[in-house]
Amino acid sequence: MRVTFTVNGEEATAEDVWAGESLLYVLRERMGLPGSKNACEQGECGSCTVYLDGVTACSCMVAAGQAHGRDVRTVEGLADQGGEGDEKRLGTVQEAFVEMGAVQCGFCTPGLLVQTDDLIARTVGAGRDVPEDAEIREALAGNLCRCTGYEKIIDAVRVAAEREAAKAGGAA
Repeated sequence: MRVTFTVNGEEATAEDVWAGESLLYVLRERMGLPGSKNACEQGECGSCTVYLDGVTACSCMVAAGQAHGRDVRTVEGLADQGGEGDEKRLGTVQEAFVEMGAVQCGFCTPGLLVQTDDLIARTVGAGRDVPEDAEIREALAGNLCRCTGYEKIIDAVRVAAEREAAKAGGAA
């Protein structure tokens, strides 16, 4: 089957998709977007988290055909457009993760970045205060990290949320 959807703002088509093929496989292997990671293939680890029509989803659990006609945003879509041409630079969330040392092996990082982006959009982006640590932990509960112990990740989420709040002129 042919599957056409919007990925990171651009229309994309995958040809000869078989019925059991996951959205994760199509993104990584057919569209050259390796950011979302293939770890558990059971929707348990969060490494493959993407936005599907603005809602986070484990792309390993979504049949590629279910994405037809829909909007997908991957971790690659979190980068900010640069000033010249198609140049991109790290987004606020990505920068905070690097600066706070929240990235170790990097396998869980894409899913954590997408979940963090979603949390900030639902809190600071909606005019609420920067999320407290308990809310951060709850938002990231579906993402497993075996390297960091989560403290630097939580610090990075807090820093990113504070920066977004400062940009919006809100509470920090």
